[in-house]
Amino acid sequence: MARNDQTLIGKPRRISSKFALSEEAVVYSGDCMDLLSKIPDGTLQLVVTSPPYNIGKEYEKRLHLDSYLAQQERVIAECVRALSPKGSICWQVGNYVERGAIVPLDTVLFPLFSGLGLKMRNRIIWHFEHGLHCNRRFSGRYETIIWFTKTDDYVFNLDPVRVPQKYPGKKYFKGPKAGQYSCNPLGKNPGDLWVIPNVKNNHVEKTGHPCQFPVELVERFVLSLTNQGDWVFDPFLGTGTSVIAAIRHGRRGGGAEIFPEYARLARERVRQEMEGTLQTRPMDRPVYDPAAAGNSLRLAPWERDAGQMTLLEEELPYGKGGNK
Repeated sequence: MARNDQTLIGKPRRISSKFALSEEAVVYSGDCMDLLSKIPDGTLQLVVTSPPYNIGKEYEKRLHLDSYLAQQERVIAECVRALSPKGSICWQVGNYVERGAIVPLDTVLFPLFSGLGLKMRNRIIWHFEHGLHCNRRFSGRYETIIWFTKTDDYVFNLDPVRVPQKYPGKKYFKGPKAGQYSCNPLGKNPGDLWVIPNVKNNHVEKTGHPCQFPVELVERFVLSLTNQGDWVFDPFLGTGTSVIAAIRHGRRGGGAEIFPEYARLARERVRQEMEGTLQTRPMDRPVYDPAAAGNSLRLAPWERDAGQMTLLEEELPYGKGGNK
């Protein structure tokens, strides 16, 4: 799909600070509950977000887990009210950490969604290879996205998010389809384990936000769970990733960010996306493979030095002075 394929043809592109059904992009600097109160029932097709994990980042006030869950429940309930009957909610979370012990937030948030009548369709594992290193447990290299729908009649478009087949030349070897290709030529279902690089210091999308998530992660949800012109909403907008993914594919996007500097960054990044100047990692780019790229940093210095010493030792038998 074209990067700037728009349904709002002929309208001047702008970023609003207030919600209105006629807007294309809304970035609200303030509490998401204030913005949600202005959104009519059943308006949103997709709610997708990465809320604070209550781990004490600069943009969050650390709360007791029960208080945190109560806060999340209020936001989730408002999102459900504003969600279309055919809509979806995708909540991307990690772990709550208390004195070295972890609590997987998706497990404690599940009852909140279920209690509001939503049905889980997938628990998606987002795997990445870089992050903080732990000393007393294995380093965390995944987070989860829990996907819920409001009803059984929900939007799901698989074809736009198919990924390349592992064996595109495979054929049926027996039966009535013998000799025919056995895979879908458009690609395969990406499954519920997504390997997508996270936004670290060398990532093209990196800003000053410490927990920014990549545009391509949200694009997959936008393309599969919404249609052209639908509303995509993020109650914890951060630096605008969800709105960027929405308007890139002809949807409308809105969100709230309580931290003023991040709201400013969100507006700037959305503006760049509208102008076609925002740099992001393409959806179809394979994950970097250092071995295939021949990256010399894969060889440890001590292994390289040991190899040089081995060569010197092998030269000595030719004479007392080596091979002179």
